[in-house]
This record gives sequence, C-alpha cells and structure tokens, in this order.
Amino acid sequence: MDIIQTLQTRYSTKEFDASKKLTTIQLEQIEDILQLSPSSTNIQPWHFVVASSKEGKQRVAKSTEGFFAFNKEKILDAGAVIVFASKVELTQEYLLHVLDKEEQDGRFPQPEFKAQNHGGRSIFARMHQLDYKDFQHWADKQLYLNLGNFLLGVASLGLDAIAMEGVDLKALDEEFGLREKGYTSSFVVAVGYRKETDFNKDLPKSRLSKDEIMDRV
Repeated sequence: MDIIQTLQTRYSTKEFDASKKLTTIQLEQIEDILQLSPSSTNIQPWHFVVASSKEGKQRVAKSTEGFFAFNKEKILDAGAVIVFASKVELTQEYLLHVLDKEEQDGRFPQPEFKAQNHGGRSIFARMHQLDYKDFQHWADKQLYLNLGNFLLGVASLGLDAIAMEGVDLKALDEEFGLREKGYTSSFVVAVGYRKETDFNKDLPKSRLSKDEIMDRV
C-alpha cells in the first residue's frame, strides 16, 4: 500500500452511491480498524454503533432532522454509518476490566508487569479525572485519534468516507441508549462508494505548505 498516494487521493465524500453495498468482509474490516486503533495508555474509552442495514441507517439519520438535514442523504446512501461515542465516566472497575483483557491477551510476560501497567494507567486516568477534571475531553481526544486512524484505514481499503459533526448528538444518545451504557456520541462517519456526481471528488487537494507548518531542526 502506498500510504502517501492514499492520503493524496482520499477526501471528504459529499455524495454516496446508494446502489453500491459493502460486503460482509468489508464490514468486518471496518470493525477491525475501529477495534485496533491506538489510545493513550490503551484505555480505549469508546463505543461504536455500526449501522449497515437500511433500518439502522434510518435510525442514525434521525439525528439529521431540522438544522442538520444537509447530512441526511449521506447517512442514508452510504454503505455503512458509524456513530463514535466516548466514555463519560471512569471507574476502577473499568480500569481493571481493561487490565484483565490485556492479561488474557498475553501482554504481561512477567507477573510484575501487570501491576506496573495498572499503576501507570491509573496515574494518567486520575490526573485527568481529578486534577485536570477533563476526563470527558481526554476521552474525546482518544476518539479523534481513532477517527484519524479510521479515515486512513478505510481509504486504504478503497472506500470513501466523511466524518460529520453536523448531527444531533443528544438524539443519537437517546436513539441508541448510549448514556445508559456510560457513553455519549461525538460524531458520525459515513463509509461507502462515491457517486460520480460528487462535486468534491475531482477538486484538487489543498493544504498549507510544509515550510509554513513545519520547523526542521
């Protein structure tokens, strides 16, 4: 895979071809990309709703009623739509849950590594929860880290995508019971195949120059 070529050609898709569906394998790959994203201290403070059925996408599209109607067709025509949600609160139970999964997966070749890992992650968790009091913001940072990984990942699969903050987040939380599960939605990503009439697909990419955004030392 030529990663630079992928970065040069991916773009925010404005129109999706509703006639082109995603395969079961593609949907599994999409879930793999979501699951395998890095996060600070491997805390993974996220939850996803993956909607690929007509009914599922219609439920997500409820978040575009009124002011956000301009995003409705993107959601309905895409092959799949993913609701990205971040954790609202942090508990010791959750930290131990992550730790136990790491142990099951063989992350601690020596017994003392488990306690060291838990101690290090707990320091950062308590720092954001109690000192900075910005745990929700920190959790969202991890979610956006996942987003960057996800957009590049689906592009490498030859799929088109667009991330959308223009949705009613409270409506999504209520539709999928996210707050009851301890999460709140942050944005939606539509994935599929571009439509030939998409005005954005042939426009040149525009980025600030390297000289402007970088210091080489």
